[in-house]
Amino acid sequence: MKSATLTLAKTERISGRTLPEELFNGGKSRSMSAFPIRMIYMRTENGEDNTPGAKILVSVPKRRFKHAVKRNRVKRQIREAYRKNKSIILGKLHDCERQSIAIAFIWQDNSLHKSPEVEDKIIKLLTRLREKL
Repeated sequence: MKSATLTLAKTERISGRTLPEELFNGGKSRSMSAFPIRMIYMRTENGEDNTPGAKILVSVPKRRFKHAVKRNRVKRQIREAYRKNKSIILGKLHDCERQSIAIAFIWQDNSLHKSPEVEDKIIKLLTRLREKL
């Protein structure tokens, strides 16, 4: 059971066109930041019982890192930190039936950071989000 909660399934990622447009252009989304990561989140309706409580999107702009190797490294760090600590918000979302949340993590710095530092920032953001839910 525990190993299933520590995975990041494909269904837990934001795909398609409509949800990201709502997240970035809609008036329902909120934002918070823990430098170097900015988190944009929005509550969504959960139509089916088997859909995950939270869906994520990770963005590292090309303007920050010209080389794809560095962009991919930062994306891996953010996804790994979220995967290990997603239980912070999933417990809260599990209590609210038919509620789910869409989250976008955006990198805002021009330099690389160590993985423990990135994980610490993700934990801070998820903890603040749990308090707001």
